[in-house]
Amino acid sequence: MSPYTSPRLATLLAALLFAGATGAAFAAVKGKKPAGLERYGVAVYSDLCLQKDSGEIGGQRVTLHRFAEADSVIYEFTAGALSWPIVANDVNLDAATGAFDFTIAGADSEERTIVGKFSKDGQTLTLEGDYCGGNVRMPMKLSRVRDFGRPLKNCTPCPPVPQAPAEASAPMPAA
Repeated sequence: MSPYTSPRLATLLAALLFAGATGAAFAAVKGKKPAGLERYGVAVYSDLCLQKDSGEIGGQRVTLHRFAEADSVIYEFTAGALSWPIVANDVNLDAATGAFDFTIAGADSEERTIVGKFSKDGQTLTLEGDYCGGNVRMPMKLSRVRDFGRPLKNCTPCPPVPQAPAEASAPMPAA
C-alpha cells in the first residue's frame, strides 16, 4: 500500500483541514467590529466643502476622542476660513441612543452648546439646527471621514427661499 493513499492519513488530513477552516471562521467573526460608535479611539465627522464661487472652505468638523476616562471633542467651523480648533468642554455622549452634546467658548467668550445625534451605524452625525438661516430645511449632516486625502466636494447651495403668497390688494374706491 502506498503511503499517500492510506485511509488513516486521509482522515487525519481531512480533520486538520476542517479544524483550520473552523478556526478561520471563528477568527473572522471575532475580528468583526460591532456596528455603531467604537468605545475607544478617534472618529472624525465633517461636512467641509469648497464654495464654488469664492473657493473658500465651508462647513464644520467634529473630532471625537474616546478614552476610558472620558470623551473629548475638538470642534472646527468656517466663517470665511477654517477656524482654529476649539477644545470643547462638558462632552456628553449616550452610546445607547446616540445623543451627543458639547459646549464651546466662542470668540466673544460666550458659551454655546452644540447638540446632535449619531446614526445607529456611527457613520453620520446630525447636528441640531440647519444651514441657510432657518428659512429652508437643510440639516447639518456630518459624515464620518475615512479617507483623509480625498479632495473636498463643492458646497451645496441653499435652496431658494419660498416666496410668501402675495397679498391681494383691495380695490381702491373711486373718488
